Parts: sequence; C-alpha cells; structure tokens
Amino acid sequence: TFQVRNMKIKTNSVELISCSPEQTQRLGKHLGEMAQAGDLFLLAGTLGSGKTCLAQGIACGLGVQEYAVSPTFVLVREYHGRFPMYHIDLYRLDHIEEIVDLALEEYLYGNGICVIEWAEKGMDVLPGEHLLVKLSNNSASERLLVLEPHGEHYRRMLTSLKEELKTWN
Repeated sequence: TFQVRNMKIKTNSVELISCSPEQTQRLGKHLGEMAQAGDLFLLAGTLGSGKTCLAQGIACGLGVQEYAVSPTFVLVREYHGRFPMYHIDLYRLDHIEEIVDLALEEYLYGNGICVIEWAEKGMDVLPGEHLLVKLSNNSASERLLVLEPHGEHYRRMLTSLKEELKTWN
C-alpha cells in the first residue's frame, strides 16, 4: 500500500515524504498521466535524492515502454509515449553558457514533455512557466519532495494532484 506521510498541502506547493523509490515513481507516473504537450518538469536536488526515479515515473505515465535511465553522459535522451519525452540532465554542466549552447529551444518549446534533472543549474535560462520539484534526502530511505507550480497551467495541475494525493493511502 502506498503511504504518503507528513503530506503538507499549502496554497502554492505540496510537500510530501516518499518512503521508497516505488512511491517516488508512482508520483511521477501520476504527473506523466496528467501531462500535456509542452509541459516542463524541472527536477532539482542533490545526488541520490530521487530525480531519476521521478523521471522514470513520468515516463511510465506517458506510456513510454522502455526503461528511462539518467542521461548524465549524453545530456538528452528521447523516449516515445503518448508524447515524446525529452529527459535532459544538466549535472555535467558547470557554466550557464554551456546550457545556453545546448540550444534546448527545440525541446522546450516543442510538442513533447521536457523533464530536466539538475534544473537548478539552468534556472536563469529555462522558461518561467514550469513545475519545479525539489527533492532532498530526508534519511537513508525517505525523500522530501516539494512541488511548486510556476504558471497557471501548473497551478491547475497541482490542484488536481492535491485532490488525487488525498485518496492515496
């Protein structure tokens, strides 16, 4: 049984504790099921905080059949589901100029879904409308996830997610 412990629903964000990679993936799956063409999910957090698990869930929710792996060494992986999913990883980039040089506009403003890990490295050049998910290690087995919507579309998405989370037990 899935359990969300210590869930806090605030006006403009949701905080929850995930107790396993499977729970993090389930949340991602629900986000993927709600996703629409052009959506942007920015994942920020330390190494091992669950960013890739969340991205795997989003891919599953989009109907992607292959297993999503971290694109750390290739920077961008493309998956095909209900919409194309562009899984982007900024971990290996140290300067904002490197991110600008990637010319991500085709992905960011296309008809697919973008999921960007280590998004905090590129916040200055990424679109202002997005769903920001901050992940952190709460303990060896728990992850704190804070979901913050930026833009009306993402506020509506978070409102729907809040209602769904109330039914999870």
